[in-house]
Amino acid sequence: MITIRESEEKDSSSIAEIYRYYVEETAISFEYEAPDAGEMESRRKDIAAEFPFLVAEENGSIKGYAYAHKFSGRKAYHKSVEVTIYLDRNETGKGYGAELYAELEKRLKALGITNLYAIIMYPGYGSVEFHEHMGYHRAGILHNCGDKFGKSWSVIYMEKFI
Repeated sequence: MITIRESEEKDSSSIAEIYRYYVEETAISFEYEAPDAGEMESRRKDIAAEFPFLVAEENGSIKGYAYAHKFSGRKAYHKSVEVTIYLDRNETGKGYGAELYAELEKRLKALGITNLYAIIMYPGYGSVEFHEHMGYHRAGILHNCGDKFGKSWSVIYMEKFI
């Protein structure tokens, strides 16, 4: 049975391991070096101080995580957040993502958040389709804005209003 819960310090090594694959093997993350568990704990703690940082757990194993953070530092954006989700590469297509986002949206709505933005490498290995399935709409594309593995990559902005 899947449990969606707030992340804890003990989850940081699993979160870092899930993310490591996306940093080192794909252009899905535009980072070049994967953060270790200590750095991931620092990021998790900073984000969780203000917004939900959730994990999907099944049988004691972390299957993925999702969180929200400020969309911009400008005060007028206080009802808008950027959302992020990563699943263990071997656990996609099993419903973890949908459950994570459903709970994340519920908690964000309770905080008075109305606008969700996802920034996705484009084309995004199924991420665009997943977000469309979750009710997000395409808002725009930034062409060739990232460079990784010797290739230029675009990103698509997707939005959802809750």
